Amino acid sequence: MSSIPRFATFCLLSAAGVCLLAAPPAKKPRTFANPINIDYRFMPDPPSRREAADPVMLLFRDEYYLFASKSGGYWRSSDMVDWKFVKPTGLPIEAYAPAVMEYRGALYYTACNIGLYKTSDPANGRWEYIGKPFDVGDPDLFADEDGRVYLYYGLSYNGAISGMELDPNNGFRRIGDPWACFRSNYAQHGWERRGDDNLGAMTGPIFQEGPWIEGAWMTKHDGVYYLQYASPGTEVRTYADGVYVGKSPRGPFSYVQSSPFSHKPTGFIPAAGHSATFVDKHGRYWHIATMRISVKHMFERRLGIFPAEFDKDGELRVNTLFGDYPQLIPSERKDGVNNLAGWMLLSYGKAASASTSLDGHAPRDSVDEDVRTYWSARTVDAGEWLAVDLGKPSRIEAVQVNFAEHESTALGRAPGLFHQYRLESSTDGKTWTMLADRSANRADTPHDYLQLTESVLARHVRITNVHMPGGGPFSIRDLRVFGSVTGKSPGAPPKFEAHRDSSDRRNAVVRWEMLRDADGYVVRYGVSPEKLYHNLEIRGAKEVALHDLNIGTPYYFTVDAFNESGVTTGRIPTRVEP
Repeated sequence: MSSIPRFATFCLLSAAGVCLLAAPPAKKPRTFANPINIDYRFMPDPPSRREAADPVMLLFRDEYYLFASKSGGYWRSSDMVDWKFVKPTGLPIEAYAPAVMEYRGALYYTACNIGLYKTSDPANGRWEYIGKPFDVGDPDLFADEDGRVYLYYGLSYNGAISGMELDPNNGFRRIGDPWACFRSNYAQHGWERRGDDNLGAMTGPIFQEGPWIEGAWMTKHDGVYYLQYASPGTEVRTYADGVYVGKSPRGPFSYVQSSPFSHKPTGFIPAAGHSATFVDKHGRYWHIATMRISVKHMFERRLGIFPAEFDKDGELRVNTLFGDYPQLIPSERKDGVNNLAGWMLLSYGKAASASTSLDGHAPRDSVDEDVRTYWSARTVDAGEWLAVDLGKPSRIEAVQVNFAEHESTALGRAPGLFHQYRLESSTDGKTWTMLADRSANRADTPHDYLQLTESVLARHVRITNVHMPGGGPFSIRDLRVFGSVTGKSPGAPPKFEAHRDSSDRRNAVVRWEMLRDADGYVVRYGVSPEKLYHNLEIRGAKEVALHDLNIGTPYYFTVDAFNESGVTTGRIPTRVEP
């Protein structure tokens, strides 16, 4: 059995399961969970759906600023958890793919097909126009340490990422000719292929294997330029970020074989593409990414924040392992990217019941760990409820309520968009105790995350509607309960085998033995036995097919097992030849 540092908190949790139930810690670190809980705007056109994507986050004058496409404004926060919405003036905020940089004590903003804007005080929301549009797709503004400014861009099918230099002393006009940085290469990079499984996709009557290349973002670290990009498309769960590196902002750029470095095709809400890499107040890197729902509309999306770092060899990595479980806020984060709070998901697949249910939206859809399905009551009336039976007494630490807004008619940031409910627990399903009373809440909280002040020992959790925004019935994507139970993590890790497809080396299959005491498995893999940076969270299956490998490099695989008590890390990684 190998010992992987990223699982340290889980191993401690497993070893101390009984102690946790007997003596919960007096002081708990603050946590958050993805998708982050901001007031995602309903789009101004039907169908009624929320959207935020293509994010940029940066630290400016000791505050975090978050920009996202089509949001009607942006957000500011002192701790990267509690966000205040800013509705700006003088800024055309409705364009896709915002690009923001700090330069000489001010913020500069552009986006697709708009001009360049500036403010020295983004908190008050007043901006001024300073330059004409660049007429490029998915721009990224980058100010180098020497004061020179660059624009990277690209948004096209089977396309390229390009760059140009701007003159900050002459209205940020272009200097010289643009240059190509790199093109799509899905014949070599399996993860760039279209589709939910990187096997291509039908687009109308046409089958397309090639990707959309988009979402450029530049980061400089230790003298190296990391040019990041997104592929294969925002509407698929395999949406991810790859990276090329160079010694100059003009390149040449070389592909990093560990790409995609930001990758999350499984879990409650998948995808981690078209992103921004930034530094927090403590000097640690994070990656804010676009996550996919795409049910009501192709562009129905959310945002997730993941810890990032440059490893000892300078490789950029983002840790998405259990990336929608509770993790520590920036001020609590330790060194490295092992940022999980150590609490497991207790509600998956458990018995659920409700006051009423619509056909096709049963209570079981609220505990299936799938953001695209949901339970819906028949009405929006106060008193409609949903309850989950955890099966045994469990130590509850946090609850995430993900509202579905079934048949909503809301458009834009209309009045009355707030969620009110009561959250209760019970040991016997008869006598209930209040966990959180949100009856007076006036905030729009579509992915409300509640960390309990003190752990609660209970078997049942119930949420009761008081007010549901949007006009549709009370509906919940998933009611996710996190904590611990008395018991042990799974026994010996499963035996497994990994095979690469001889006819297409971009593909592989991993198979393992099922364990009686495991609730699920994590397939971890990478281009080095010490760098298993990719992961797939699998429940209810004993094999998985991968189609995201890079040709010409070996891969190493292992399989972990997990249950409600923790995670057992896998065996020594198995090498699969190029």
